[in-house]
Amino acid sequence: MSWFKLLFVLPLIAACGFTPVYGPGGVGNLLQNNLLVDEPTTRQGFFVTRQIEDRLGRAANPDYALAIELETTENALAIDADGEIARYNILGTADFALRDLATGAILETGTVNGFTGYSATGTTVASLSAQRDATERLMTQLADHIVTHLYASTNLK
Repeated sequence: MSWFKLLFVLPLIAACGFTPVYGPGGVGNLLQNNLLVDEPTTRQGFFVTRQIEDRLGRAANPDYALAIELETTENALAIDADGEIARYNILGTADFALRDLATGAILETGTVNGFTGYSATGTTVASLSAQRDATERLMTQLADHIVTHLYASTNLK
């Protein structure tokens, strides 16, 4: 990009209200080590919570709390010549709500979706391991989508 284009684009970005996520007053700074994810009750919830805490830190005295509801479905994708299912797709949805702990007000809600797949062509143990790994990957993906959504659309001040 030429310097002329850069000098033209920067004022436009500033004029549209763009604030860097980790800049002064940015959402990233407000959420970093300041968000409590509701205690998970499932293995899937644990993976989502772990990833969000990896990205935003674990809060000692949080100002915000995040509630998450997860739903997954599994679909057979490929059937071989013997009629055996060779590949599965796992679809996931996470509904979330960010609330202010001081007031109890809901600040942001949203839904994120993702999918992943795994092969079931090996032994029963290998297929089970592949399924668990795919589920963990999906939960990581959903957590990353939640964090990105919070960065992009939350008006925390």
